[in-house]
Amino acid sequence: MTRDTATFALALSYAPTAMRPGLAALFALDDRLAAIVRSTREPMVGQMRLTWWYEALGRLDEAAAPQEPMLQAIAQVVQPHGVSGSSLAAMTDGWEMLLQEELTDTAIALFAKDRGGRLFAAAGTILGVHDPRIALAGEGWALVDLALGMTDPRVAARARSLAKVRFRAAFTGRWPRRGRSLGAMALMAQFDATAAADGAIAPTRRIARLLRHRLTGY
Repeated sequence: MTRDTATFALALSYAPTAMRPGLAALFALDDRLAAIVRSTREPMVGQMRLTWWYEALGRLDEAAAPQEPMLQAIAQVVQPHGVSGSSLAAMTDGWEMLLQEELTDTAIALFAKDRGGRLFAAAGTILGVHDPRIALAGEGWALVDLALGMTDPRVAARARSLAKVRFRAAFTGRWPRRGRSLGAMALMAQFDATAAADGAIAPTRRIARLLRHRLTGY
């Protein structure tokens, strides 16, 4: 489970140039946490690795970053925009939900909130946008990513269903211009969820919808 690189590159192109390094560092952190969960065979080991990141990210609020490239990047291009290390540390709580033996609805919802919601909220802070719809879009994005990576059809279907609710709320009203790069990512996730459930969406329809969002915010 991790983001589609091509999708992210397209969405990133919507963002102001000065903000792109911070956004790239945020999503690289998400990739790193995803890799931990994806490669874990023993839940206890995975929890220990996530705990290391939780503590290391939290310490960025009080001390200089250690000689770890990811932490240094966050200190240099993410924190100056007002994103705290402790807020990023909480993302590990979401990823830890996936180490449970059984993914309940509660665990799925917490994963969405702490992974996707917090990630998009931090990205919104970098972009100078504080809108609760951004976190909801992030939750939907994370739920679709979870659904696409699941071999259990019940869990995948449930994640898509929960994502639909988030997207419906997130795309109510006009999005602020600065937040539309994140809106584009959520829209592309929404396309993927629809394609998984009902069949592929024509590329021209995808492009038209993204262009509408970019130009109008709807």
